[in-house]
Amino acid sequence: LWFYVACRELMEASGNRKLLQTDCGGRSLKTVMISLAEGLIAGTENGIRMDDTSGLIFSPSHYTWMDTNYPAGTPREGYPIEIQALWHYALSLLGTIDKTPRWKKLAEQVRQSIHDLFVIEADDFTYLADSLGAAPGIGAQQAEVDDALRSNQLLAVTLGAVRDPKLCRQILDACEQLLIPGAIRSLADRPVTRPAPIYRDGHLLNDPINPYWGHYRGDEDTRRKPAYHNGTAWTWPFPSYAEALVMVYGDQARDTALAMLGSASEVINNGCMRQVPEVIDGNTPHIQRGCGAQAWGVTELYRVVKKLKAGRSEAAPQ
Repeated sequence: LWFYVACRELMEASGNRKLLQTDCGGRSLKTVMISLAEGLIAGTENGIRMDDTSGLIFSPSHYTWMDTNYPAGTPREGYPIEIQALWHYALSLLGTIDKTPRWKKLAEQVRQSIHDLFVIEADDFTYLADSLGAAPGIGAQQAEVDDALRSNQLLAVTLGAVRDPKLCRQILDACEQLLIPGAIRSLADRPVTRPAPIYRDGHLLNDPINPYWGHYRGDEDTRRKPAYHNGTAWTWPFPSYAEALVMVYGDQARDTALAMLGSASEVINNGCMRQVPEVIDGNTPHIQRGCGAQAWGVTELYRVVKKLKAGRSEAAPQ
């Protein structure tokens, strides 16, 4: 689904829509993009498919970027929020390059389903569910709401799936508790109502109601994997917060967003010099972990800094 983002950004950067006619093994790029979407709608051999009632995409376990396995740290089988945000983006793009009316209709259906099914109004925060948990064949409307507070929901803002100004502000407010210098936690340190147990050889490794794990260290299968996406801070989603901040609040938030991104200097100037690590401990003292120079962490930081300095972000509708 990120392929659609790359194609649109290339078209905008080059100012050339002829890219859509690029030959891709006997098919145009436009034809390939349409075929990819039709394949998801019809269903794939490995279990990915669109739920007709909601328009949302079902994802089997371990098919998102949170893909730890054996043991499963974050299975997320069902309807993860960032997959829906990317799917909405893809449909919206197809609606602009293809005259078939189904794409715009589907995009609106997905946008409405996100608003109807993912919004959680807790006592202290309003935010988006991380996923709608469901087994294969279960529709999104019958799925269990996963109330884990994660940074994945930021992509619903930056990719345009959520445009309501109030809800966008609430998402940013809720995600504040995930921020650390130069990275953003993968899970908030707060209880969940939908248990998230992690097992290894039949042994429970975590507290299912309090799954936050603040240190990424120790044995891989019993210590690091349970922590990997359950509290460990990641560098690649971090810039999305700053990007969303300017999209929602406009130019008045630009200096704040750039200052926030500037906190990454603490990361860049330590560890692997002039690079951005894969992950950082969610708990203080926020020790760098994992890969010392991670490409998507570096490039996302560069992309958003460049975008904000150029003043090319668009404010959400008021």
